Amino acid sequence: MSRSNNDLYEKPLTSTSIFEGKILKLRRDEVLLPNGKTGTREVVEHPGAVAIVPKTKDGHIILVRQFRHPIRQVILEVPAGKLDPGEKPEACALRELAEETGFVANKLQKLTSIFTTPGFSNEIIHLYVAEDLVKSDKQPDEDEFINTELYSPDQIRQMIAHGEICDAKSLVALCLAGI
Repeated sequence: MSRSNNDLYEKPLTSTSIFEGKILKLRRDEVLLPNGKTGTREVVEHPGAVAIVPKTKDGHIILVRQFRHPIRQVILEVPAGKLDPGEKPEACALRELAEETGFVANKLQKLTSIFTTPGFSNEIIHLYVAEDLVKSDKQPDEDEFINTELYSPDQIRQMIAHGEICDAKSLVALCLAGI
């Protein structure tokens, strides 16, 4: 059954910038709700990002382990990074893969794009699989400290089952990549 969603839209009335940082911005919007009342929405603006599942010739997957300050934990995840202004997602994926893992991909396939937390952020992450990898020099940003690790698909499935990989973008990317 097809149905119009016009009865769900919120009309923006005002928008106030609250914070502008290095990575994100925060704004407060006043909206007209479908019932005619007004509401307030706090929105985190993000430039977008990419995440890559790098597959080696023998079918192993390269993951990165790093400390994530907001959750105060070291986690295992697929290589990822934010888009630079004007940068295309595919170019960003190739750049981030080389920076974080030291590999260059001769084959890059887009899996999909996902909204990470649409309840309060416009962040979109473009997910890729990288194959036909060639070793290069790892060049992390000067404030990034990353360990690169290699796992078989069976090991990754076990780690997911035991909660050792709990990063949402990584879980979606790995599942869509057939891991």
